[in-house]
Amino acid sequence: MSRLERAVVETTDMHTGGEPVRIVTAGYPDIPGATILDKRRHARAHLDHLRRFLLFEPRGHADMYGVLPVEPDHPEADLAVLFMHNEGYSTMCGHAVIALARWAVDTGRVPRRAPETPVAIQCPCGLVRARLLADGTARFESVPAFAFALDVPVDVPGYGRIAVDVGYGGAFYALAPAALLGLDVRRSRVRDLVDAAAAITASTCERVPLAHPDGADHAFLYGTILTDGADGAGDSPSANICVFAEREVDRSPTGSGVTARLAVAHARGRVAVGAERRFASVTGAVFTGHVLRATRAGDRAAVVVEVGGRAHYTGTARFTFEPGDALGEGFLLRA
Repeated sequence: MSRLERAVVETTDMHTGGEPVRIVTAGYPDIPGATILDKRRHARAHLDHLRRFLLFEPRGHADMYGVLPVEPDHPEADLAVLFMHNEGYSTMCGHAVIALARWAVDTGRVPRRAPETPVAIQCPCGLVRARLLADGTARFESVPAFAFALDVPVDVPGYGRIAVDVGYGGAFYALAPAALLGLDVRRSRVRDLVDAAAAITASTCERVPLAHPDGADHAFLYGTILTDGADGAGDSPSANICVFAEREVDRSPTGSGVTARLAVAHARGRVAVGAERRFASVTGAVFTGHVLRATRAGDRAAVVVEVGGRAHYTGTARFTFEPGDALGEGFLLRA
């Protein structure tokens, strides 16, 4: 008998810049744990069949993204969430936070205020303070973000040796201009960009041991962001593509990625506190990024970044499982 025999999961679906946000509204069991990281560990160890059921084909696809609301343990949180993707569970997701701010207010979970509504969301990386503006856009303040390593030489099979930066914006990313690999984030085939980014992620994992002041749960390389080499100043946003988890492509500019990019740019002296930049994704969607203030992350110099964007609703769903449907338990098919 399948563990999904009686599964019925209801969701509200949204997107931010084209990147899906599938929010679970009913059907998951209560998730035990004293802290949100305990809940993340429990979901990974005991409820992963539901992640595959919800995100994989035939109900989703290899690039689907999910959000699981859980009981907060932070006294200032309005809600708490776990983030789910094709490989597992992230510590932070900016595009989902932007959607969650709107969803929480629209559903009455957080009372609407004028001219803007604050929404405190506990994420596995920490408490993220968002604001829903009157025009439907949202902004959130990052957890302390920092440059972990700059100009690290990495041997990338098929591309040679390049220098990458590693930045943290709620999750760790390797960062590199696409031109170092003979590619262009605006013109190259997405498949070629994905191949290159995945190769960088694998090589950087081997080359750069990560650590985070909040513990080992945060010390993993989430993915690679290839950029156009610009910093987003002026009228033209800086283009990038984020490839994370198991070769998953972010359709949005990536909220935690924008945060990491600005933390690295600030560490290099290229973006000052108070500066705002704009970043575009493969869909043409644009996020704003604003370096609000300097701070610390353990013994590291860090910054707090505000990221802004807009989310839209795409529908609601009630997903079920028919007994005897082996494919209905979830599978992924890639070209």
